[in-house]
Parts: sequence; structure tokens; C-alpha cells
Amino acid sequence: MVAIVDYGVGNLFSLRCSFAAIGRQAVVTGDPATLAAADRLVLPGVGAFGDAAAALRQSGLDRAVLAHAEKGKPLLGICLGMQLLLEKSFEYGEHRGLGLIPGAVEPIRPVIPAGYKVPHIGWNALELTGPGRACGLFRHTKPGNCVYFVHSYWANSPAPSVLATAEYGAPLTAAVGRDNVLGVQFHPEKSGAVGLDILRAFCEME
Repeated sequence: MVAIVDYGVGNLFSLRCSFAAIGRQAVVTGDPATLAAADRLVLPGVGAFGDAAAALRQSGLDRAVLAHAEKGKPLLGICLGMQLLLEKSFEYGEHRGLGLIPGAVEPIRPVIPAGYKVPHIGWNALELTGPGRACGLFRHTKPGNCVYFVHSYWANSPAPSVLATAEYGAPLTAAVGRDNVLGVQFHPEKSGAVGLDILRAFCEME
């Protein structure tokens, strides 16, 4: 069973519909017992890092996510949900993340050329790294496949944890991973057939 973590932040309906489109049932839940019974978890998120991190901890669902990861079961963070997997964020101050992936969430403005708009919104091609090519999450992804981004901050993570990048005046982290813990900055639920293939690959991971 796929469980989508409901802590009051995220595009839950679109995600559930995307899993239905690939023939997988996904339950949206904030019940710790249901999350503990799930084979795989999806951590969504939209909005500001600090607010989302506080909501996750106040609900107690941070413990459910950490316990799931510790059991070695597949975990996928999406957009802000991916950023929450990192150690910390510098969005409107400094905030502590879940610490499952090394690195920090930082503004993209100092990294990209002055003429590029923030937030970064639109379709960009994925460039898989060596670890990304070996990762089952992208088993159905072809070079140059495009996915949809909406973000103003990026994951500054060490090279071994970066699975994919996307060019926006500079290579920005598009996906991270360590063992069973994975995250994508883009929205697979808004990325058409390519996004569905990535969700399908996530469901095929053991």
C-alpha cells in the first residue's frame, strides 16, 4: 500500500489521482498506524519550509516518516517534501529538517544568472547523474525527459546524494536519494507521462 502523508500541507488529491492512473491505490492519511502499515510513503509539501516542518512535527508525523525510513521501506519526498528530507533550510531563517539526506535548502537567486526569474516555473529536462542512472526511481526515464518545476529554493546536497539535475542557467538539484529515501524537486503529478513513469518506478522499488 502507498500512503500519502497528510499533515495539512501538499497537493494530495492530484497525487492520489496520479497513483490511480497507474493502477496503484494510494491512501491519504495522517493516522500513524496506517502510515506504519504502508509499504511505501510519499511526503508531499507546498509553501514555506519552516511552516511545513512545524506542521509535520506538531502532528507527530515526523516520527512516522523517520520510523518508515529506518525500516528500509521506500520513501519519496516531492517538492517541499523533498526539501524536508534534508538537514536544514535557510528559507526565511534557519529551520531544521528531517536529516535523512545530507545538505541544506538554499535560495536559487545567488546561483542562477541575473536575467532568470524566481521562482523557477516550467518544464526542464532531467540530467541523470551516475547514482541517478543506477537508481530504480528513474528506471523508466529517458535522457532529456522533461518534468515540471515550481520552486525558489534548491537542495545543495553533496554529489553522492544527487540523482538528477535540471539546467536553469545553472545545474540545480532535481532529485536526491540515499538508500531507500528519495526526493524529487519537481512535481511528478504535474509532469504527464514522464511523471507517471517515475511514480510507477517508485511503486516497483523494493
